[in-house]
Amino acid sequence: MAMDVIDYDIRGSEMQFVEVELDPGEAAIGEAGSLMFMESGIGMDTVFGDGAQQSGGFLGKLMSAGKRLVTGESLFTTVYTNHGSCKQRVAFAAPYPGKILPMDLRQLGGTLICQKDAFLCAARGVSLGIAFQQKLSVGFFGGEGFIMQKLDGEGLAFVHAGGTVVKRELAAGQTLMVDTGCVVAYTPNVDFEIQYVGKIKTALFGGEGLFLAKMKGPGTVWLQSLPFSRLASRIFAAAPQRGGSREEGSVLGGFAAGGLLGGVLGGDRESD
Repeated sequence: MAMDVIDYDIRGSEMQFVEVELDPGEAAIGEAGSLMFMESGIGMDTVFGDGAQQSGGFLGKLMSAGKRLVTGESLFTTVYTNHGSCKQRVAFAAPYPGKILPMDLRQLGGTLICQKDAFLCAARGVSLGIAFQQKLSVGFFGGEGFIMQKLDGEGLAFVHAGGTVVKRELAAGQTLMVDTGCVVAYTPNVDFEIQYVGKIKTALFGGEGLFLAKMKGPGTVWLQSLPFSRLASRIFAAAPQRGGSREEGSVLGGFAAGGLLGGVLGGDRESD
């Protein structure tokens, strides 16, 4: 399938979005729920799989959708096509604070491996697949790093990373030890495995896990400072852990339920 060559503009700093400019007849594919806005000449079409198998028959579409289901994504993607006679724009927003990274697959050798929730949108023709890590250690202990997305093609793809992003070029034999959740993407020539990092005491009291991702060059690695799983766990830990109404779950309700101050500020102003 021919690749569409698209122009784009990434806007914002902490909560970014990407505007994709489509020529007449061009199209982009977007992850479910990522649309921010689109201009009037653009049409939406929800397709089974990733949109790259539309001419491949039912079996091709089924295989494409099945790959997405394994990575925890929706069975469907949305294709945005410019049906007008002039350039039109469609925008896709990042789901949480971080950076949107434009990845030119042609310059990266045609393939990129990324975290399963990192893909945001791409030019039509980019194929979304899965990358199973071959080593058993990754399967048993890899967590977030075991099943990843594989982007194939020669067009532009956009991936999202949490917090601050750093790009590392690894020379042949150069090794980097990384928390599995901090890996955003890497080129397929990077050797990826899970390694035991040492003492039980470090894992229990140091706040880190027993296992880290060992990434060995040559190749390119993109890392994020704020994995979504880490952000979600911090939010969950800070949230009230008891049931009841909003007032009962408030900070005041946690230590002064039924108290005068809690009742007044919580809206309970009934007199005795």
